Amino acid sequence: MPDADEPVNAAPVRGSDPSPVESGTGRQRLIRALVRPSRGQLVVAVLLAALGFAAVTQVRFTEVDDTYGSLREQDLINVLSGLAGTTQRTEAQIARLERAREDLLSKTGAREAALAQAQEQADTLSILAGQVPVTGPGIRVTVTEESGTVGVQSMVDTFQELRTAGAEAIQVNGQVRVVANTAVEDAPGGLLIGGQLVSSPYVLDVIGEPHTLASSGIDFPDGPRDLFEDDGASVAVDELSSLDIESVVKPSEPEYAQPDASQ
Repeated sequence: MPDADEPVNAAPVRGSDPSPVESGTGRQRLIRALVRPSRGQLVVAVLLAALGFAAVTQVRFTEVDDTYGSLREQDLINVLSGLAGTTQRTEAQIARLERAREDLLSKTGAREAALAQAQEQADTLSILAGQVPVTGPGIRVTVTEESGTVGVQSMVDTFQELRTAGAEAIQVNGQVRVVANTAVEDAPGGLLIGGQLVSSPYVLDVIGEPHTLASSGIDFPDGPRDLFEDDGASVAVDELSSLDIESVVKPSEPEYAQPDASQ
């Protein structure tokens, strides 16, 4: 039997401090977990980070300041009234601009129409005055002296009858443009028309409606054909779908006539 004074080896009391070996082993496991984390620990860390980011984002959205949400009812009414006034002023300005645009378009259209009309009148006057070459349908009248000579009066009456029948341009022998003030005079070897000597055969190029010019301007009783034949000349008339008149009259400044300023 053991002696009563000798200590008895008893089992350690539960809850007492761990042994140095056990304590060292726990620290080593913690260090290894921090230095070399397992796959499960990494997954948990990632999930915790994502949860933290979502929480921060939600807080930021929640803390956004709503300016109008903090206004009182009267303040909101004042804001709406201001917006309504701005809208009315903007609409009024748009209406004024649209009216101005319509006025400009109307005035521009009227101005363009007036310019077009003025240009048309200028072209007509230039044709009648013989100042521009022209082209169009018409007739060619060839008067050839045979047994006599063509008289001044026969030629002047022919020009007049052609104008009455609607002649818009007349040219003689491809060199003389006949206009309202063109003079016809006797001259040795022919006629002096517009200051230029022309002789038989007299070729009259006339622009207008061909059939009307031929029937009402040349071939009617006691008309130009009869007058030329009485002078001893033959007359041939050709109706043409197109002919050119290239001779022009040089414009001259009026010496006495002036525009009436009162008109």
